This record gives sequence, structure tokens and C-alpha cells, in this order.
Amino acid sequence: MNHFTSNLRYLRKPPWDSGKTPPELLEFIAHHPAGRAIDLGCGTGTNLVTLAQNGWEVTGVDVAFLALLKAHKKAKTANLQVGLKLRDVSKLRGIRGPFDLAIDMGCFHNLFEKQRDYLARLDEILAPGGYWLLYAHLLPADGTPTTHGLAPTDLASAESRFDLVWRKDSLDKIGRDSVWMLFQKPSLH
Repeated sequence: MNHFTSNLRYLRKPPWDSGKTPPELLEFIAHHPAGRAIDLGCGTGTNLVTLAQNGWEVTGVDVAFLALLKAHKKAKTANLQVGLKLRDVSKLRGIRGPFDLAIDMGCFHNLFEKQRDYLARLDEILAPGGYWLLYAHLLPADGTPTTHGLAPTDLASAESRFDLVWRKDSLDKIGRDSVWMLFQKPSLH
């Protein structure tokens, strides 16, 4: 999806924007001390608000200016400070770590040829021992054509840089194969 199309989707409510923080992130927050977090593809900022309400210093990154405007409004309404950056998640120009947590709920599986750049930048900004919480769709095992998703090789590429803490396979709300994964950057990387 290009920048123009991304912005158009935010003229209305995009189908991926539930407005609810997922239980996987709430569980993470409950078991880890607050620190610095970055939301890669933050959309309208639901998870930024949740993290900030729980003491996290947060930065949200998205390519859709309209999404960032909505995120700003959510944070302002909640009387919270969040950093918002209009950036490509595969480049993250001007973004400085270290971050204790990076969350990605639907970006990585859309990047295809930019995944290597994304992983390299994530490795640069994530603190040693920092976590990456990922939600992504998987490519259909039967080879059905799709516009996004991760192949086993994409997951292996992520696991070559970061340690897999846990993985939970599931189906999304319309029956597509999806996965939640928590990775940790090795302390001595």
C-alpha cells in the first residue's frame, strides 16, 4: 500500500483499526516495567495511548498523515504526551533508540522487499534485551494469491536476528492465518 492509499483509508475507519488494545500487549505491559516504546505503524494511536497510560514513553510511526492526526487527537483527549513521526518503518530516518519495546501490529507483513531494511533498523534502535511484539498475517499454505503476509522464510529471517520468546498462531476476524510473536534482542548482540 503506498502513502496516498494509506491516507485514503483513514478518511473512514480502516478495517484493521479496532480501537482496542489487544490482550497480547496488555499481558506484556502487566509483566514488564515501563520504559521506552515505539509503535511501528501506529495508526490512530490506540496502543500509544494504552502504553502512555501505563507509564511508557512512546513514539508512534506511520506513513499515513491522517492516521497521525487521529493519534494526536486521541493522545490530547487523554491528556497524554506521545511522540508522532511521519516515517517509513523500513527506514525510520531520525528515529533514535534505544527502545525497550517495539510493537508492530500489521506493518511487517506488508513490506515484502523492504523487510530486510526494517529488521536492520529495528535491530539498531532496539535496546539489548529489548522486545519486539509482532502481529502479522501468514501467507496461505495453499498458495492462494494475497496482497500481504509472511512466509516461513520471513519468520526465519526475523528469528536469525532476534530470539523467539513465544508464538501464538490464530485466525483473524475473517479467517486468515495470523500469528502473534514476541521476540527479544539478545543482550550481547
